[in-house]
Parts: sequence; structure tokens; C-alpha cells
Amino acid sequence: MKVKFQTFPRLPKLRSRYKRWLKMAIAIVLVSLSAIACNLRSTPTVSSVSNQPTSELPTLQVWWDKGFNQDEDEALNRIIKNWEAQSGVKVQLFLQTPDDLLSKAQRAIQAGTPPDVLYSDLGSGTLFPRFAWEGKLLDLSDIIEPQKALYPQSVLDAVHLYNNVEKKRSYYAIPIQQSSIHIFYWRDLLQQAGITTIPEDWQGFWQVWETAKTQLRNTQNLDIEALGLTLSVGSADTNFLFEQMLEAFDVELLDAQGQVLANDPKLRQNLANLLTWYAQHYRQGAIAPDAIEWLSPDNNIHLLNRTVLMTPNATLSIPGSQRQNREIYLNQLGTVDFPKKPSGEPMRHLTSVRQVIVFKNARQSELAKDFLRYISQPETLAEFLKQSGGRYFPVLSPVWKDPFWQDRADPHISAVTKTLLEKPTRTFYTAINPAYSQVQEDYVWGKALHRVIVEGVSPEQAAAEAIARIQEIFAQWQ
Repeated sequence: MKVKFQTFPRLPKLRSRYKRWLKMAIAIVLVSLSAIACNLRSTPTVSSVSNQPTSELPTLQVWWDKGFNQDEDEALNRIIKNWEAQSGVKVQLFLQTPDDLLSKAQRAIQAGTPPDVLYSDLGSGTLFPRFAWEGKLLDLSDIIEPQKALYPQSVLDAVHLYNNVEKKRSYYAIPIQQSSIHIFYWRDLLQQAGITTIPEDWQGFWQVWETAKTQLRNTQNLDIEALGLTLSVGSADTNFLFEQMLEAFDVELLDAQGQVLANDPKLRQNLANLLTWYAQHYRQGAIAPDAIEWLSPDNNIHLLNRTVLMTPNATLSIPGSQRQNREIYLNQLGTVDFPKKPSGEPMRHLTSVRQVIVFKNARQSELAKDFLRYISQPETLAEFLKQSGGRYFPVLSPVWKDPFWQDRADPHISAVTKTLLEKPTRTFYTAINPAYSQVQEDYVWGKALHRVIVEGVSPEQAAAEAIARIQEIFAQWQ
């Protein structure tokens, strides 16, 4: 997640700009590790990892997201150095922030000079399915097939993409790591409010944060909000949370063939119910008032600044930023799963599988495949994920056996491990129809929220508009 501080024009009834500036200043102190991570990610890094003379070696160009922290970059460099020593190939590594990496990659593709290997968190759920659809990716089935039995089906589904040029599905990406959205909260503040148990039912779960907020304001004069739910247009956090909420409200958008269930009245009603739920919680003051302005780092900042009691996030970046402060990491911060659905049924959890691809016209496509064979081995991925600090989780079954992922003394890693191993999961709709990647790119759900919360249209109208836009997108992909 890219971390940067940014201010926006204030909406009516929101807090003063001066108060926001003051909180941001305090946040800089409290989230120093996040700030350090931001600095590390702010500029691209191009490095030739090998120390051997460049003229004597073939060169593999690898483009990769710059890590959220230095551990992630160092873990990648170790893998590359080990592969260089084994293969005799030199790697030129280009590290860049996620947004900038994708834009540079698209320009390189248009110029006919793509990198040999590309890893992108954001691209995995947006551009990669499109690249596969357009026939731009190398088929990597010969890497997946020998160890196919080691991958959960949900992981395989995420990389089994459709090629519209060749009219077939195949494995056009290699899964590296995965994550699932969870709730991060201040355990010590709940205790101060007299709350020791978080309910698992839908109504009770969301009410407990409002109860705690009221208690903390009344007894301790704390200036704190209950829910840190990102609502803005243009934030990946808005997308991810809304997708999980679609699952909670039983909004089934696509059929088994990947077509929009546009004429299903249950779809429209459930989507309107979800938009109503968001709007009611915002208007009643349960959600932080400036959440309609937040970009991707802002929910992290507000939680760590203790201006909200809880916030959802798709990775362990929040507790990871506090890992060196053991008191905060182990005793003050908490991680909890989503509650049961409003219907009372168990929640099915969305997983985001982060992937690496090779372009069909890559200069060193065979060397790229050799590199991916190496990095996708269980022992290699196991070390990479552990050395990266545990922000993401394994995609290979044998890796889960490592005590690192089973340590119950770690309240954050153990919570996510339990979700991914013991509870029902599914991938995003892009695994069924790559056209859905454009729904994410166009921020259809953030715009629907804006229509209801800011512009005041009815949830039914906003739901109809969103479905119509999705139909339009899908028609363009025929």
C-alpha cells in the first residue's frame, strides 16, 4: 500500500482543515515506520544485483513493486542473488511504487519493450486479466502443472485466465502470495470502554464499535470515531471492502458463465440494501466523516493515530508497521475476522492472489520462465514470505506447515491464517470474467457510494446505474 499524506477540500459538516492538519502532524510521529516505508517507496530503484561483469552474462529484466518496508525489498534481492548464482544470469531489478510501476509498464508495452518479468499487486486484479484477454501473456502452464496439487483451487482460479485471441483459458500468471481483508482495531481502547468480547453476529459486530465510541467520549473525553471505512472514489481500499460487503449482502453479480445477472430482482434489491447500509452508518455518524475523502493510506493513518477504533485492510501492513514496538503489536492492536452475514450464514472471504507474469514478446522469455520456476518452489517462497515480514500469506499448501504461520502468540498472523485455512473463500470476479477488472479500474462502487452519500440519490437508483455501467463494460469486452 502506498503511504502518502494528502489533504482535500472539506465537505460541509466535516471538521476544520486546521484540525486535520494537526492530526496529520501527530500521525507522522505515531506511524514513523509507515513514514519510513513511504520514503523507501517514493523513488524507483534500479539495480543490477549481480556483481559479475555485465558483458559476460545474459540479463533478465525484472520489474517489481517496491516493498512496503525494507524487509520486502531485501527478501526479493536474496532470491535474485541466489538464482543468479545458480543460473549464471544477471538480473536487472527495477523497483517502483505500485501506481507508478503499472503506468510505466503500460507505456513499455505500448512501445514494444516490456520487461521480462512483472510483479504488481494492483495489476494482479486489474491489468493482468486484460493482458491475458488481449493475448499479450506467455502461457505458464508448464510451471504450474508439475506442482498443481500444491495450490488451493481458489489460487488456481485466480491465475487461470482467458485468452480471447486464442479462445482458451490457461495459466497466464504465477501466484506468489495472497491476502484477505480483515478488521484491525485498538484492543486496549475496547477494554477501556468495558468491552471484552466482539460479537460475531452482523448487527452486534457493527454496534459494538459505536457503543465503545460513546463510552470513550463520555468517560475519557476521547475525540474518536467508531468505523474507519474508506468510501472515496479512486481508492483500492474502497473497492476491496465493497467487494467483501457484496458477499456479505449476498449480491451475486455474475452467473457461472461470467455474465451479469442484470434482470435478477434479488440482485438489485440486495445491492440497494448494501448501499442503504453504508449511507445509514455514515449519516448516523458511525463512520468517520472525512472517510469519503480518504485515499489508500488514510485509513491506516487514522487508525494508528487513534482517531478511529477500527478499520478494514487487505494486508497486515497496519500491525506490520508496529512490529518493532512489541507492546503495541502484541497487546494494543487487534485483528479480527468479519462477522457472519446479515442473513446469519457464515461469511465467505474474498482472497486477493498477487501474481507475476511474463509477456509473450519479452526479450528473455525462456530465462524469465526459469526464474519463475525457481521462485515458485515451496522452499523459495517460504523463505521469501517469512523474510518479508508476513504482510502476505502463502499460496502453496506445504508452506503453511511452517511454525511462522501457526504461531498463536502472534495475534495478527494467526488470525489471518485461520481465515485462509479454515473458512470458505473465493476469488474476485475477474477469475470468471476479465471484463470485471474494468469495474475495478473505473471505481464503479466508489461512484455508487458517492451518488448516494454525497449527491443524495436513492440507493435503488444508484444500484441501477452501477448495474447498467457493468453491463456496458461487459458489452465492450465481447
